Amino acid sequence: MTDDTSTPSDEAAQNAALQKAVIVGMQVDQDRHVIDEAVRYARLLGAPLVVAHVDVTRFVTYEDPDGYVHSAPIDINFDAGAAEFEAVEAAAAGMLAGADITWTARQLVGDPALAIKQLANKLDAQLIVVGTRKRGIGESIREFFTGSVAARLAHRQHRSVLVVPLGESVPDEQKEIWPEK
Repeated sequence: MTDDTSTPSDEAAQNAALQKAVIVGMQVDQDRHVIDEAVRYARLLGAPLVVAHVDVTRFVTYEDPDGYVHSAPIDINFDAGAAEFEAVEAAAAGMLAGADITWTARQLVGDPALAIKQLANKLDAQLIVVGTRKRGIGESIREFFTGSVAARLAHRQHRSVLVVPLGESVPDEQKEIWPEK
């Protein structure tokens, strides 16, 4: 699922060049460890890397027969999603500078798990890499209502999903995983 920033023929040509890619889900302020793991697996698999950012403030309005997706903003302030994608793309460029790997960034729209799944299908991706959420009560409440992107990906498609842990791990003797902070 791409935003209206590219034309259908451009997207088809890009998709052909990105077949068997490794896809990494990236957000603003993404932990570098997630990108590093994605690069490591892309190198091991001899595959290009696709940095995917999902704009959850937009939704899919319709999809052309050739797969080109048209979207519309949920909120009238649709510049926020574009600015966030630019920030993600700039951060990825900084992290991947000198990595000697073929990579591109894609803006997706809608539900993160479904958008990444659809991109993976288009590219016949070999692997999807996502990070865990940082611990905290706010994140646990958000995950309760929206669900884990990693878990939803693992249950809704056939590709392997690499979940990269972020932050400190929870000690075995700690019963509560998301303590209030």
